[in-house]
Amino acid sequence: MRPLDMLSSLWSSAAALPPVSAGAAVAYRSLFMTIRRLVVGRTLTVAAKSGDITMTVTEIESSLDVGRLAVGQLNDIELKATNVTWANQVFDNAGVVLRNVHLRPGVPPVLVAAPVDVTLEVPTSALSDLISSALPRISGHVDSDGVARLRSARWPGLASVEVDTTLDGSTLWLAPRVLRLGGSRWSLPNRIPPYPVHLPNLAGGLTLTNFELSPNAVHLTGRLPQWRAEVPRARIEDLLNQLSAVGKPLILTGLGLA
Repeated sequence: MRPLDMLSSLWSSAAALPPVSAGAAVAYRSLFMTIRRLVVGRTLTVAAKSGDITMTVTEIESSLDVGRLAVGQLNDIELKATNVTWANQVFDNAGVVLRNVHLRPGVPPVLVAAPVDVTLEVPTSALSDLISSALPRISGHVDSDGVARLRSARWPGLASVEVDTTLDGSTLWLAPRVLRLGGSRWSLPNRIPPYPVHLPNLAGGLTLTNFELSPNAVHLTGRLPQWRAEVPRARIEDLLNQLSAVGKPLILTGLGLA
C-alpha cells in the first residue's frame, strides 16, 4: 500500500474502534511505527509563536505496550534531531523526551505529555553572544578543553579568566577562578564574588534545569511541566498527506508551542 493509504487505513481503524480495546491498541501501535518510519531522516518545521523551529529528525523511540495503549497510554516517547535552527541560531544536536504521553478522549482528542525534558547542544558562539549582551566589553567562549574563559572584547589576546559556571533558576553565575596572562597562570582567591548573567525567558514556560560545559559547546537541559495538543481528524489527515509526499519537508502547526 502507498504510505498515505496505509496510514489512513490505520487511523480509520483506530478511530472506529472503542478507545479502550485491544484492537484500538494494535491499530495505534501500527500507526506510530509507520509514522516513525516515514519521519526519521526528514526535515521537520514546527511553527511556534517564538519562531519556527527546523530540524532533521534522526530518531523516534518509545517502548509501546499494547496493554497500556488499550487505555490510551503511549508511555515515554524520545525524539532526537540534528541541524536545529531556531531564532537565527543553529544547534548541532537536540533531544526531547515526552513523558507519560497519553491520549485524552474528547471532541477533538487531546494528546498530553507531562513533563517534557529538552536537551540542547549550544555552540560556543551562542554563549559568547549571551555574555556579550550582559557584559558588552567581555567576550566568552568554551575552549576545546571544556573550560569557560572570559576575555576583553577589545584585546582578546592580552589575558583571559577561567570561570566556573553555576545555574540558579534563570541566572547563570560566573565565578572567576584562574587568571592567564601570557604563559603564566595564577589562581584567584575564592572571595572574589561571582557575576550574575540573567538568562532570557524560554518559550512555553520551559525552565532550565542543568547547564554543563563540554569541549567547544554547552549542554542545556530544560523541563516543561506539561505539553498538550488537540489532534482533530483534520490535523491528522493533513499530517498523513504530508507524510505521503516522501522527500518533502514536514510542517507542523497548532502544537501548543508558545
